Amino acid sequence: MVLNFQKDTSLLPYNTFGIDVKSKHFIDVESIEELQAVLNQNQLENLLVLGGGSNLLLTKDFEGLTLRIQNRGIEIVEQDDRKARVKVAAGENWHDFVLWCLENDLGGVENLALIPGNVGAAPIQNIGAYGVELREVFESCEAISIDTGKVKIFKKDECNFGYRNSIFKNTLKGKYIIFSVQFNLKKPPHALNISYKGLSEKLEGKIPNIESIAQAVIEIRSSKLPDPKKIGNCGSFFKNPVIPLIKFNDLKLQYPDIPHYPDQFDKIKIPAAWLIDTLGYKGYRNQEAGVHPNQALVLVNYGNATGAEIKKLAQQIRNKVKEKFAINLEFEVNIL
Repeated sequence: MVLNFQKDTSLLPYNTFGIDVKSKHFIDVESIEELQAVLNQNQLENLLVLGGGSNLLLTKDFEGLTLRIQNRGIEIVEQDDRKARVKVAAGENWHDFVLWCLENDLGGVENLALIPGNVGAAPIQNIGAYGVELREVFESCEAISIDTGKVKIFKKDECNFGYRNSIFKNTLKGKYIIFSVQFNLKKPPHALNISYKGLSEKLEGKIPNIESIAQAVIEIRSSKLPDPKKIGNCGSFFKNPVIPLIKFNDLKLQYPDIPHYPDQFDKIKIPAAWLIDTLGYKGYRNQEAGVHPNQALVLVNYGNATGAEIKKLAQQIRNKVKEKFAINLEFEVNIL
């Protein structure tokens, strides 16, 4: 098998922040056989696995091998009158997959429309939006061990899904490469989720169905989040913090209007955007790095910011939130 390795490749086209760094080695793979051959022939300590590059901040040149997953394909592997199990290649664009579901009248992912990135990254992050998380439709994923090249199927209960979290971000981080994902999707009549306040308001006067929900989500996201093709960003840079109820009650005494959402085990989720906005960072700009004026969760590259400059801004915001609210903000974006 001939493998097309490239040297000193710019990663500028492959990350949505638009950061121009170089990778010492680079290769695209489209099949499990190619991936296994790459892993077998190149036992490099430094390996960067790229999908859509939408959850990554590059701060320096990468002295290793960047491997980009480029497989394609969506197929129904099993179905009955009520549901369908669909297998999707990791290299498929996530939003394109959502559109495919709408075209085939399959429900379950419509609330997750317009989330950037590829399907293979979705389980790692347990992506979620507007009242729905990926784990609600996840059946299994096919993953390849980086150490052995062997294929392993991970079922839902093995993935340890949590808020923007999974086993692939913790104990198995850097151990497996996801190559395909299977989803359990519903046929009509669909079970719709319009519980999220902004979504239900957007749907007022409209007939709720998977198409109208997806369209509402697209409109909301488009109004709040900048297009990475126009201005470099990775969407939400910070996770919404979850704090103990007793700590929330103390904060509410100081800030009676603080927005909040109940979470499990007597904990409360606070919008990170509110914390950042309260500190006056929405619209903040320091040369080419800044905070988007419409959404305080989104850090942006106005053109020529380096990854290090964006990272410095992120750390500055996190330190100020800690100082003001005694809350630790976690980064949602992977920093390299």
